[in-house]
Amino acid sequence: MLSLIKQNRALLVVLLCFALFRLSFADWNPIPSGSMRPTLLEGDVVLVNRVAYDLKVPLSNHSLLRTGSPRRGDVVVFYSPVDGTRLIKRLVAVAGDIVETHGGALWINGQAAAYEDQRAVYDVSTAASELQAIERLGATTHQVQFLPERNALRDWGPVLVPDEQYFFLGDNRDNSADSRYFGAVPRALLVGRAHRTLVSADILGDWSPRFERFIAPIH
Repeated sequence: MLSLIKQNRALLVVLLCFALFRLSFADWNPIPSGSMRPTLLEGDVVLVNRVAYDLKVPLSNHSLLRTGSPRRGDVVVFYSPVDGTRLIKRLVAVAGDIVETHGGALWINGQAAAYEDQRAVYDVSTAASELQAIERLGATTHQVQFLPERNALRDWGPVLVPDEQYFFLGDNRDNSADSRYFGAVPRALLVGRAHRTLVSADILGDWSPRFERFIAPIH
């Protein structure tokens, strides 16, 4: 065993450096569900900047240095405060914000989001009718979708987001287990900001690659 290690020292060093890099600086996250549709699709693999907000001790939630502030509209990977499951959602409210929904529409600090360019879509892959729109609230703009035929939680709150915590929603508002169900998320549980899809494949269909989603920015 010792001789085998000596013969492969260079490879082991490379693998160790790669592992440390992934644990400390950059990571990737596969998308297994449709909770972030239409922004992210099942079969996307996204690139995660682990130092967007904090430089942490590898394999821990202990922050060595704050490197940035999470902002409304960021797509963030974090650990569920309930069971530790790794999730990816949209940050919609920060500490001190009052967040609520009325008829599915998002309200922050008494201001209602506007929903522009609404269009009805039938998605063959999920066999569901969808209503897609551009959600605009202040300087934050991104796509969201609703499932009109689903009995969903559309009236919720108001709730004040506590200090050092963040409130997340899935862009697929009627098909997302998010902060409406498990509450705000402490900063220590944030992994990083997702900013690009690396690769993508149609895992609900024939597994064909979706080349138009390769190395594509996330908005």
